Amino acid sequence: MITGSGIVKSFRQRGTILGSREVRALRGVDFAIPKGGAASFIGESGCGKTTLGRIIAGLESYDEGELVIGGTALSELKPKQRQPHFRKIQLIHQDPYSALNPTRTIHQTLHAPLSLRAKQTGRSKAWIEERAAEVLSLVGLDPGTVLARYPHQLSGGMRQRVVIARALTVDPEMLVADEAVSMIDVSLRLGILALLKDLRERLGVSVLFITHDVATARYIGGDGELYVIYRGQVVERGPVDTIIADPVHPYTQSLLSAIPVLHGLEQPGEQPVVPLEPLDPGQDETGCLFAGRCPFRGERCTSERPLLQVTEGHPQEHACFYPERRSVIARPLSEV
Repeated sequence: MITGSGIVKSFRQRGTILGSREVRALRGVDFAIPKGGAASFIGESGCGKTTLGRIIAGLESYDEGELVIGGTALSELKPKQRQPHFRKIQLIHQDPYSALNPTRTIHQTLHAPLSLRAKQTGRSKAWIEERAAEVLSLVGLDPGTVLARYPHQLSGGMRQRVVIARALTVDPEMLVADEAVSMIDVSLRLGILALLKDLRERLGVSVLFITHDVATARYIGGDGELYVIYRGQVVERGPVDTIIADPVHPYTQSLLSAIPVLHGLEQPGEQPVVPLEPLDPGQDETGCLFAGRCPFRGERCTSERPLLQVTEGHPQEHACFYPERRSVIARPLSEV
């Protein structure tokens, strides 16, 4: 089990006309990912989902809050003592082309982490070779064909499978997939998603999927939790199918209404969700963070910040003063 409570992260942005300014990336985020379970972080670019994923993987620090891995609160440990815990969590990068060293063969890429592990556990060189072949087989690659090759000799889908195989060399308890299929050919994406789903079932590894694609989140973690993130705040949280079937936060509704459908298949409704207005960087943050773009905002939204809550008739948590079932009309494909 990996949990986070009140995670806050800010960055100092330099080079602006007015000089440097503080940018709040995360605003007190809570999450819980059970062992062997699945969770998805979804939101538009810049919402903070990648920053949160990097914090979970130990690649980014956080300013406030608490991260607990396997029952151990990391705030109680020194930086060097945290490494064994973060080793249980492996990040699958978005770009398989830059994730692998182009000057090293796949054998050398897998040999490095396996050699370190063999040294720590007293295993033989023969085990290194056997394990390298085993992890490649786990991700659907032929060791005899792939081990001697360089990354440029592999397709994008094969490279991403090698990246996943490298993550498996340390027997992780969680895989953090950050837009793991966005830079792969469309025809190969389903294969990678099916692989992650299969690894979760066979190895009992947890999967955290970071994406802007609702369909991907539903496929990879349909039995898990969906966290909808807006400007560093979780605005809706609950079972994936529940939120997709019955979103109540206007931001979630807007995301779903942007999904293209074949012309004529969109469902009419009495109160359609309108497209989002561009984000105003100078928006006042005293009230709801989404108020400046929300077509359904009320007076209360400009003066108070809504927190996650459960209201009657809505099983999922949401941060909205006026949660309503609104018609989510997807855009016809002819208008995309």
